[in-house]
Amino acid sequence: MKIAIASDHGGFELKEQIKEHFSSLGTTLQDLGTCSADSCDYPDIAHKMVPTILNKQADLGILICGTGVGISIAANRFRGIRAAILYDDFTAEMAKKHNDANIMVFGGRTMKIEDVIRRINIFLNTEFEGGRHSKRLAKIEEGI
Repeated sequence: MKIAIASDHGGFELKEQIKEHFSSLGTTLQDLGTCSADSCDYPDIAHKMVPTILNKQADLGILICGTGVGISIAANRFRGIRAAILYDDFTAEMAKKHNDANIMVFGGRTMKIEDVIRRINIFLNTEFEGGRHSKRLAKIEEGI
């Protein structure tokens, strides 16, 4: 499974910690930037992630900004993107199980690395249920 990761300056430190954790397990995350804690704009970062997911250059994405709110709004403007802020363990499970999210979103200034790693693992180990949820996702894609 290919996973891309990107952050603005508010999520840079958390992004680096996530990459370090997965690297220690032998998994390399495709880093789309930013490459420092210098100020940058979260919409630009989200716009780097979106084509990576839509063109299937990565199976899933991880986006991080200060709170996760701005970058999730920017990513969700695109048809086919389902970016979910995984603010607790239950949400991490349901984002995949019911919403088939394709981008996990975290807040670099609001979440601890141990919680983020646990939520990523919950998300990755959960299957999309399909069924009635597929119908609902189709409605989102149709713009209803």
